[in-house]
Amino acid sequence: MIISFFLTDFVFSLAAEHICLDDSSLQQLSQRLKASGTMTLNDVGSMNVDVLFERLVQFVRQELNVEDRRHIAEQLSEEELAIFDVLIQPDVALSEEDKAEVKKVVRELLETLKHEKLVLDWRKKQQAQAAVKKTVRDMFYYALPASYTEEICERLYAAVYQHIYDSYFGEGRSVYAA
Repeated sequence: MIISFFLTDFVFSLAAEHICLDDSSLQQLSQRLKASGTMTLNDVGSMNVDVLFERLVQFVRQELNVEDRRHIAEQLSEEELAIFDVLIQPDVALSEEDKAEVKKVVRELLETLKHEKLVLDWRKKQQAQAAVKKTVRDMFYYALPASYTEEICERLYAAVYQHIYDSYFGEGRSVYAA
């Protein structure tokens, strides 16, 4: 039995890699598979690895919703995708290179905020709020591609700051934390 569980997890992770899933999506899909009863332990033990792999790939594809597919296609986490979507505006013409730069800015912004600025009760402290605002503004004005004008940066800065204020509570707590 232990071998079958190990084999299932191993083949499931190979199927997920085949479709380019990150670890959190892989865990969610693994839980969905176990809860769905799609394959029982007896099924796993009696299948050849190729058939098992194909069934798992099929299951993963069926379970992915549109947003899951977008975050995989964009190679961004759910929280990164939320900010990326704010920054990708129809009034800004971006090349693929510019989009890659925007993704980099989003990752750096979240990394900096999470590790340095989003402290305990940051929303209650004026100084902490100012530090978050400055970090977001500086990142946008100095790191976004040149196709972002000052007017667009100001508008996007306000929208992203509001998203951060609404979504992050400090000390690693957020609407995205599982």
